[in-house]
Amino acid sequence: MCQFLNFLFGNNKTLLEEKDLMKKFLIVGLGNIGSEYAETRHNVGFKILDQLANEKDFSYETVKLGDAGTFKIKGRSVLCLKPSTFMNRSGKALKYWMEKEKIPLENLLVVTDDINLDFGTLRLKTKGSDGGHNGLKDIQLFLNSTNYNRFRFGVGAEFGRGRQIDYVLGKWNEEEKKALPERLEKATQLISSFVLSGVKITMNQFNGT
Repeated sequence: MCQFLNFLFGNNKTLLEEKDLMKKFLIVGLGNIGSEYAETRHNVGFKILDQLANEKDFSYETVKLGDAGTFKIKGRSVLCLKPSTFMNRSGKALKYWMEKEKIPLENLLVVTDDINLDFGTLRLKTKGSDGGHNGLKDIQLFLNSTNYNRFRFGVGAEFGRGRQIDYVLGKWNEEEKKALPERLEKATQLISSFVLSGVKITMNQFNGT
């Protein structure tokens, strides 16, 4: 808890000055709470943030509207959030922590699944429609904008007509399970690059890989 409080208030318990706010980032992984959803395709946002915690050696604590953890990398402070509001209400938690921490919109990154991309394909975008994704739709409503960074992780579309919900709420198949560790590692590399190098360089380096 001390680590999390230090992120919120700093050692002197005051907010960072404006120039330092540009060094604060919010990474929001989308998913549904509950063990029954843990290994589903729709929860890959949570899974990527869990992978990040393992690599950066931090843990999540239950806070208002979600589970949160922090780490620092080369002078930048990163707040990772897994909303507890369920996928379709992701915007409330995101907006609350953005405003509480005064994190600039350009330093927000939303991590989500995408059925329009082949399994494991990575794509970072700075704007766009919700693509029929209810989590992104809710975020768009709370931000009143489609201009925010989103990192889409492809889960494929191997489902028949009318079976989309069953597919995204279904568990990874055996082939996906074997490939997933390498893809998750690549995903966390993208997030680190976003924080350190910015969105344009990261898009050029990772999109489509």
